[in-house]
Amino acid sequence: MHTSLQQALLGWYYQHKRNLPWRGETEAYRILLSEVLLQQTRVEQAIPYYHRFLAVFPSLAALAQAELEAVLRVWQGAGYYARARHLHRLAQTVSELPSTYSALLELPGLGPYTAAAVASIAFGEPVAAVDGNVRRMLSRWMAWEAPSPKQLQAKADELLAPEAPGDWNQAMMELGATVCLPQTPRCERCPVAWFCRGKAEPGRYPTPKKRVQTPVEAVALVWVGPDGLYLERREGRLLGGLWGVPVEEGAGALERLLQRLGLERAERVGTVQHAFTHRKLRVQVYRVPGNGLGDAGNRPLSRLDRKILELAQADLLPCG
Repeated sequence: MHTSLQQALLGWYYQHKRNLPWRGETEAYRILLSEVLLQQTRVEQAIPYYHRFLAVFPSLAALAQAELEAVLRVWQGAGYYARARHLHRLAQTVSELPSTYSALLELPGLGPYTAAAVASIAFGEPVAAVDGNVRRMLSRWMAWEAPSPKQLQAKADELLAPEAPGDWNQAMMELGATVCLPQTPRCERCPVAWFCRGKAEPGRYPTPKKRVQTPVEAVALVWVGPDGLYLERREGRLLGGLWGVPVEEGAGALERLLQRLGLERAERVGTVQHAFTHRKLRVQVYRVPGNGLGDAGNRPLSRLDRKILELAQADLLPCG
């Protein structure tokens, strides 16, 4: 039914696909790692982390034997640390990755897209993977303004090339990443433009989702005590397992920090802004006076904490 579409897109993919380190990979663990990294990270940023992670944890067994802190240290800077925590927990759950979509979907941190990508690319199971790129393309192809996840999955399954599901899913993602772009789609380069009902108004499909970021005021305190830079282990979903300087949110945050640490005063050194998916932080950075430069040692730090420490340390460096 959709043979012409499949042939056109696959032909384009085989000729124009980017040379990425996980392309042509058959080992399920490596495919999983690439897909997990690409969930929230652009390809060019993901590549060095892919190599870095595999150099330290070359197999699922090696990852399972590692301490979480060591995993987070290697992941440091990639952001969205829940991915690393889920990957570590997954490695401790199974000795090898199952070969079916349904079984993969039961593992920690694997949603429908990642499970489908691994099942199709590593094991050849004919199941369509629908990520943000594919959602955008299908919406444009069908001229759908607000399709439901169920509607998108059904259409993706219908269009899937069953004889080459892994290549088809990668071709869809490649087209979305390099041609059917969110803001300035390159329709003149699209090998399947003739199939697209929404190409006259690509910006209309799908209707953009509004992302609301809650503004949050916080205070961070940089303190070099007798044992060096004082760090606390983070808790919670966003930065759980990482280390950072003491932070408090809301009114009276500085007073609470000083009281909690048994300190009398601190001097303000500046402001750091940092955005998460649903939270936009403005952090007032304070430092306990009389301290030198702090060293975080080998602790895994979030990007937010590195910003805070860079600001506090820059304030102490001599000018000129």
